[in-house]
Amino acid sequence: MRDLGIVIVNWNTRDFLKRCLETVLASTGDFTYHVIVVDNASTDGSADMVRQSFPTVQVIESPTNDGYSYANNLGLRALGFRGAGDVSPDAPRYALLLNPDTEVPPDALFRMVQFMDSRPEAGAAGPKLVLEDGSLDLACRRSFPTPLVSLYRFSGLSRLFPRSRRFGRYNMTFVDPDQEIEVDSVVGAYMQVRREAIEAVGLLDEAFFMYGEDLDWAYRIKKVGWKVFYHPLVTVKHIKRAASRKSQKAQFEFQRAMLIFYRKHYRQDTPLWLHSLVMMGLALKGGSGLWREMRRPSST
Repeated sequence: MRDLGIVIVNWNTRDFLKRCLETVLASTGDFTYHVIVVDNASTDGSADMVRQSFPTVQVIESPTNDGYSYANNLGLRALGFRGAGDVSPDAPRYALLLNPDTEVPPDALFRMVQFMDSRPEAGAAGPKLVLEDGSLDLACRRSFPTPLVSLYRFSGLSRLFPRSRRFGRYNMTFVDPDQEIEVDSVVGAYMQVRREAIEAVGLLDEAFFMYGEDLDWAYRIKKVGWKVFYHPLVTVKHIKRAASRKSQKAQFEFQRAMLIFYRKHYRQDTPLWLHSLVMMGLALKGGSGLWREMRRPSST
C-alpha cells in the first residue's frame, strides 16, 4: 500500500503542469507515492507532454471536459477509491488533490504525510498556500459559507472588519497565517484526505462543475466525525486560477457552486427572511444565468 496517491486535474495548463510535476517528482523523504494526471480534453498537448517528459506518471484522458469533480473522481477511482464503503485494499493511505498551478517544495509531500500521521483524528488537511507575490491564498483555510457567513462576505463586512471573529469568518482572516488550526475546510488546490475518511463519505459530488466540491467534501468528512486541519509549517506556491481565468464560465460556476452548497446543506434550516437575502445576493452576483438556475427545482 502506497502512502500517497496524487490526482492532478489539468485543463490547458501544459506549462504550469510541467513545472508542477517537476516539483512533485523531485520530492524527498521516506514515503511512497503515485501520480495520476487526469486531462480534461485539453487542446494544448498537455497529455502528450506528460507521457513524453514524465513516463512514471499515469495519464487518464477524458474525451470531454465534464468538470473538476468528475475528473478528480476518475483519478480517485484509478487509485482504488470507488465510493463510500468501497475502497480497494491497494488504495493509498492518503489521497491528495493537487492543482497543476502549484509548486511543492522537496519535503512538502513527506511533511504533510507526517503531519496527518501524527493527527489520527484528521480526515483532511492542507498546507499554507502562497500566491506569486508571497501573500497568503486566503482560500487555504476557510469556514463553511453558512447563510450568515456568506451575508457578511456579500455585504462587505468581512473586508471592512477582517480581524473580527464574527465578520472575518469566511477566510478566517482573524487568525495568524502561521498558526496551525482546525478549520472547516482547506482548498482543493492542495487537499490531502485520509483513506478511511473517503471510505466513510465517498467521492466528490459531481453536481459541482468547478468550485465548491472541496467545501462539500470537507463538510461531509466533518459530519461523520473527522477533523480538518490547516498546517502552515508546510508552504506551497499557488499560481491561482491558471486555468479558470481563461474561462468566462468561471464566475458563473463559482456562484452556482454556492447555490448548490446552500441548497444541499442549509436551505432546510434557514428562516425565510435570511433565505431571501441569500438568494438575492446570489442573484446579484451570478446574473441572469444563475437566476435561471435558481428557478429550477432543487435536486438536493
